[in-house]
Order: sequence, then structure tokens, then C-alpha cells
Amino acid sequence: MTPPDYEYLRKLLKDHSGLDLSADKQYLIESRLLPLSRKCGVSGISELVQKMKGGSSSIIAQVVEAMTTNETFFFRDKVPFEHFRDTIMPDVLKARAGRKSIRIWCAAGSTGQEPYSLAMSLKEMGAALAGWRVEIIATDLSTEVLEKSKSGVYSQFEVQRGLPIQLLVKYFKQNGELWQINPELRAMVQHRQLNLLHDFSQLGTFDVIFCRNVLIYFDQDTKINIFGRLAKAMEGDGFLVLGAAETVVGLTDVFKPFPDKRGLYRPSGARAASAQGATSMPKFAAMAGR
Repeated sequence: MTPPDYEYLRKLLKDHSGLDLSADKQYLIESRLLPLSRKCGVSGISELVQKMKGGSSSIIAQVVEAMTTNETFFFRDKVPFEHFRDTIMPDVLKARAGRKSIRIWCAAGSTGQEPYSLAMSLKEMGAALAGWRVEIIATDLSTEVLEKSKSGVYSQFEVQRGLPIQLLVKYFKQNGELWQINPELRAMVQHRQLNLLHDFSQLGTFDVIFCRNVLIYFDQDTKINIFGRLAKAMEGDGFLVLGAAETVVGLTDVFKPFPDKRGLYRPSGARAASAQGATSMPKFAAMAGR
């Protein structure tokens, strides 16, 4: 891969996905794109670049998908799901008691382990959510990982990563060496292809947004822009959950850290103030296929 090829790929990836690669990440591009080159029947990355420069939108899409990190597993990092169970949901149950509905967005939901972990957490609450309307929207840039998430089918290795055995037995059905999450949980999660760089106002307004381990790949200006739009997509008394290596501190004042809860944030300023004393009505977007 020549230096001009690398610079072309850096710019293309930043423009299409927000991925901000430093000057020393050639090894990462080579490890991800050499297998794609073989799949596309070309001799190497330079020829792949030439096809992209020639206007091959199909190859551009495949390159962006190949470079997007999709590492995930059930109940990843544990702490965010403890926050969800012990802090977020008790607050939401109280604040939304009048309307009995909750909307959750998993941005960059990848192959589905995060949204399905949330669905299992909600199911485990049992009678506390009886009569409630629950929506979990999972979005991702990659259509390939969204298809896997929709199927709810995972390998033995995947279900062994973070998933307690009692939940595996309770919510999955085994088929040979594969496990499929049950239809009831799959029905709790809606899937949408979405690029966080683009407008997402059509999704409506959420009580809880999980946006973990994706903003770390963006530059500062992009993060600030996305935080501003996330704040507009959240109820004034909602919750934002970020990854362990992510923070709003020093970037924006539209969110404030939740005291003593790492990775947990709430809206600040006018939106938060408007939520005090009154619960806003849900704003449900028109969803394709519903």
C-alpha cells in the first residue's frame, strides 16, 4: 500500500463513517482490507483503491464495513448493565409511570449482543413492566451486522462471552452448535441502518441512549456534533450511556456526568429543566415496515 493510497483511504473512511485514523494505522487497514481484496478478485489494496476511485460504490461500501469495528459480546463491561438495572430503570419506572412506555436506542448496536442484553434485563424485571410499551431500536452503519442481529443466531463461542448460563438456557434455543434467541426477545428489538454522521431525528425521542465504544474513533469536532444531536434525540430527563473510554467532559455541556456512575450521563440545561415536574409525551417516529 502506497502512502497516497493510505491517505485516500483515511479521507474516504472519515467522510463515510467518521473513522479518524492516525498516520500510523497502515497495519490496521492492511489486516482488514487484504482479505477483502482477495474476495473482490483484485491483487491488493492499491487495485482496490483504483476501483473505488473509478466510482465503485459497492466496493466503497464493503471497505467501510470491513473497517468498522464490530467487536461486542453479551453484557459487555457489566457496569453499564448494572447502571441500567439499578439506576436507570428505577428512575424511568417512576418518571414514566403515567404513560407506561420506554424507548431505548442502541447506537452502533453491531451484531445484537447489546440490544438483546438490554431486552433480557427488561424481561428479568418481570411484573414491574407489566402493561408497559417497550421499544428498543438498534442501529448500525453495517447492513451485514444488522442482518446477523435480526437473526439472533450466535455461535457457542459468542454465547459463552458474557452471557450467564441461566439466561442462555432461559432465552435461547440450541440448534446444533448454534443458539438462537427466542422470538419474544427478537420482537423487542427493531433494526435500522444508520450512519451517526447523518441526520437521525427521524428516529424520534428516547428515554435511554446507549452509544458505547463508537465515539472513540471520531475526531473532536465530530464528537461534539454528535453529542449535540444526541441531546436533541433524548427526553429532558433521559440517560446517555457511553463506553468506559468515552466522556463528554471537556467537549460539551449538553450532558452532565451522573454522580459516582462511570459512563452515565444526563441532559443538562434547558432540556433537563423542562423535564422537571412534568413528564413529556413520547414522540414515536414513523417506522418503516410497521
